[in-house]
Amino acid sequence: MDSWSPDARGSAVSILLVGVSHHSAPVSLLEAVAVSEADRDSLTEELIAGQNVDEAMIVTTCNRVEVYSAVEAFHPALDDVVALLSRHSGMSVDELSRHLYVRYSESAAEHLFSVASGLDSMVVGEQQIIGQIRTAYQSASDIGAAGTTLHRLAQQALHVGKRVHTETGIDSAGASVVSVALDRAAEILNAADEAASAAADRRLDGRRAVVLGAGAMGGLAVAHLGRGGISHIDVTNRTPERANRLSEIARDSGTPATAFPLEELSAAVAEADILFTCTGAVGTVVTLGDVHTALTGRGDRGPLVICDLGMPRDVDPAVSGLPGVTVLGIEALKADPATSAAAAESDAARTIVDAELTAYTQAERMAGVGPLIGKLRGRGGQVVAAEMRRLESRLPDMDEKVRDEVANTIRRVVDKLLHPPTVRFKELAARPDGENYAAVVRTLFDLDGNVDEEASWAGP
Repeated sequence: MDSWSPDARGSAVSILLVGVSHHSAPVSLLEAVAVSEADRDSLTEELIAGQNVDEAMIVTTCNRVEVYSAVEAFHPALDDVVALLSRHSGMSVDELSRHLYVRYSESAAEHLFSVASGLDSMVVGEQQIIGQIRTAYQSASDIGAAGTTLHRLAQQALHVGKRVHTETGIDSAGASVVSVALDRAAEILNAADEAASAAADRRLDGRRAVVLGAGAMGGLAVAHLGRGGISHIDVTNRTPERANRLSEIARDSGTPATAFPLEELSAAVAEADILFTCTGAVGTVVTLGDVHTALTGRGDRGPLVICDLGMPRDVDPAVSGLPGVTVLGIEALKADPATSAAAAESDAARTIVDAELTAYTQAERMAGVGPLIGKLRGRGGQVVAAEMRRLESRLPDMDEKVRDEVANTIRRVVDKLLHPPTVRFKELAARPDGENYAAVVRTLFDLDGNVDEEASWAGP
């Protein structure tokens, strides 16, 4: 469920997710909202100190901040979480809300399972997120912010993530896309260069590349470029420190690399054969003007291949119309057999997520009716107690053994009457429309009133 409204079928306590990630926000906003390890506990404690959030867990990575809460009322809790993120980031609620996504109940669980599986990552299949979810849950648990609801959710998410990485080839899916893109780039460049080396493992000898974006996908690009024999890599990023770090990693691996300011992108591309970009930004990063300026300074350098793996794309679509420029985007790579194989692994992972989500939601629904079944049995206990008091008032001299036998008989009768509807109710409660049956049971047995569950007995 992608809307900002609650699932009417949810139980009394449901999961609320409020998040921001590379899918919904530019890098500048992600940096403003970012939650450090030092801040996580204090923000979590501030959230549960209010009246609207019972439990809370904050999952934070370089590309996302997601707040998972156990709540009884959707709108008040949503307001609390958004206000917390607003205060932390220094942004207004209106400005921040444009980039937030909200999930509730089953949709929140589905999202976390997808995140744990690597399906929502910038590099599909990356495993680091599993450890980050585990750390988030442990931090919340240590300060008493994670109760039964978040415990079940987090443990199930970790189970799903482990199962996906064990049973599918999702780990290599993201790397496959980078590899295919750079192989295609090498083919295009070498086809235009009759003197290109035919050696399959050194197809980028003498070539120069620019990598725009120093995240996980940029790291994969640097690794694959190095293995392909690239002669030099220029790295840039909105955060210079990250560009410097990625260039250091390239040099440590034996590939000449230099970091440069983002403002000098056109000049760097003018000297390059390949531009690889995957920034995670929401809007266009490489404009038509950027590439046109680069082309004017290329002279007879030859064709330029741009590998745009941004989601959404980083490069202005008009760039593909420039002479001597080939843009390889996600859509252009879908037909490649290797990419199709990676997509198949993602589909297999999604199948596991869907199956685990069904099992989780069924278990949650059944757990949610436990208190109602307790009330039902309590109502039966009240009936037995009332009838015994009535009998004792009429027969005050009744023998103790006879009294016990009569009481046991009444209990057995009530047991037998309640057993079939209780068993059937548990089965129906696991269905998506289970709350409808819960409403019927509450009405039929008048369970919205005062029911003493302690009056229950060892029944069904």
